[in-house]
Amino acid sequence: MDKQLEKIRHSASHVLAASIKKIYPQAKLGMGPATEDGFYYDFDNLNIKEEDLKKIENEMEKLVSQNIKFSKKYVTKQEAKKLLKNERYKLELLKELKGKISFYTSGNFSDLCKGPHVKSSKEIGAFKLLRLAGAYWRGDSKNKMLTRIYGTAFKTKKELANYLEILKQAEARNHIKLGKELDLFSFQKESPGVPFFHPKGTIIYNQLLNFLREEYKREGYKEVITPVLYDKSLWETSGHWQHFKNDMFTLKIDNRDFALKPMNCPSHCLIYKESLKSYRELPLRIADFGPLHRNEIKGALVGLTRVRKFSQDDAHIFLTENQIEQEISRLINFTNYVYKKVFNFDYSANLSTRPEKYIGDLKLWNTAEKRLKKSLVDNKIKFNMKKGEGTFYGPKIDFDFKDSFGRLYQLATIQLDFQLPQRFNLTYEGEDGKKHTPVMIHRAIFGAVERFMGILIEQYAGKFPLWLAPVQVKIVTVNDLNKKFAGEVLDKFQKSNVRTELDDRPESIGRKIRDAANLKIPIVITIGDKEVSKKKLAVREENKVSFDLDPEKFIKEVCDRISKKC
Repeated sequence: MDKQLEKIRHSASHVLAASIKKIYPQAKLGMGPATEDGFYYDFDNLNIKEEDLKKIENEMEKLVSQNIKFSKKYVTKQEAKKLLKNERYKLELLKELKGKISFYTSGNFSDLCKGPHVKSSKEIGAFKLLRLAGAYWRGDSKNKMLTRIYGTAFKTKKELANYLEILKQAEARNHIKLGKELDLFSFQKESPGVPFFHPKGTIIYNQLLNFLREEYKREGYKEVITPVLYDKSLWETSGHWQHFKNDMFTLKIDNRDFALKPMNCPSHCLIYKESLKSYRELPLRIADFGPLHRNEIKGALVGLTRVRKFSQDDAHIFLTENQIEQEISRLINFTNYVYKKVFNFDYSANLSTRPEKYIGDLKLWNTAEKRLKKSLVDNKIKFNMKKGEGTFYGPKIDFDFKDSFGRLYQLATIQLDFQLPQRFNLTYEGEDGKKHTPVMIHRAIFGAVERFMGILIEQYAGKFPLWLAPVQVKIVTVNDLNKKFAGEVLDKFQKSNVRTELDDRPESIGRKIRDAANLKIPIVITIGDKEVSKKKLAVREENKVSFDLDPEKFIKEVCDRISKKC
């Protein structure tokens, strides 16, 4: 986001706050930053509905048309307290500020703010309020839920119109909407934030796992199954109890503290320790699709992309220091194959360095960061630096993938860890006959399978490629006289492991074809009297119909396309 656009959006959030205070003077101000897609502002004591947004937007238009100036002034902390005496959330923020305290004033509205802002409201080219949401104050579920108003702003009306059109198209592809329409998954109040995968959704889910399992055979991974529940001593050893406890589900069993696992790495360390390892056995690649649980706040839950229970294509690689660059190069190639060759996604790479709160020796951290950077450079991967955004146990390479609407998702990750092997006292016998501590790579290609599936649903607008489609072929009959031959064709497809269904309902052929199209089924075979007499198929794909196809040859072609991930 360029600096001028940031100023426009931040200023629009102030105009929103000013409008709210004018229409709803009882409302209390939270925070209102610019974001990558627009802006938002949080309010307490504000009871409004979606239909009220138009009224608020109209008030914003009035204020903007007055060409209000944005002016900055500095005050003492005492003066700031007087100005904010009725704004408890702003007073809380004020306590944390040091040095000069700045306010921005626009018309009759003043707000505690460091900026930046436009010079006057005429520079706010075009804006739109989008939706309401609930948001805990400062993102902490222990705090009160506030009302968040989302909006967006651009330099011109044309840019805004283009963005709104993208949103419209994105809504048509919304994975929650399509998940319901295509009967893939649902959510139930009895288990908030946890998807229920229906039979068709389960097929897609399992196909993704099967794809990875086939690749794992070629890449030399060994799959394991590990427990879900562990005594807190494991998490204390790994450091998660100290650094990640608030995101874990904890419970008491036999007067002991336990937690559901939020990640697999500590359990894989336990497996590694079960036997003495030699340098000849490294790299040791352990894969695990076990369910994970993270205590995400309710307001952050979004369909499949942010859930409380999920599975990752999680793997941990134990290796020697001199194997690091070679193994990371191998992982980068694996990531390239999956995303660029199979799913046709583009990505950007990020190198995330040591966070403020970390475990272990600083020297090892510096070494790990240098090794990751060298791997990116050696593989000619352009990357951005994200200082302080590594995990508490190690730096990482993250891959942000851009979908068809230009939205970024962080999916694949490669994390280099010198710390956990030391904390778990892991060793291997080196060529010199002495014991050494291995290095550990944490890696995921899809990331959370649920999240990846949600992104795929939107990327494909529910129309999955043939190999992933829950129903790959639908056979429809013109009349009852065609049922026998249709059943024979169905049997041949199913014996070839092609996911095929027969629609022989007493409905018109047009209705049956439309129903199959609405369910995004890739191949529709029509069987009428002509097909029965010739023992041939009429095949519809992408609104193109081919006639007189030989069943055996076509089935072979379909199987070939499925095996090639077409």
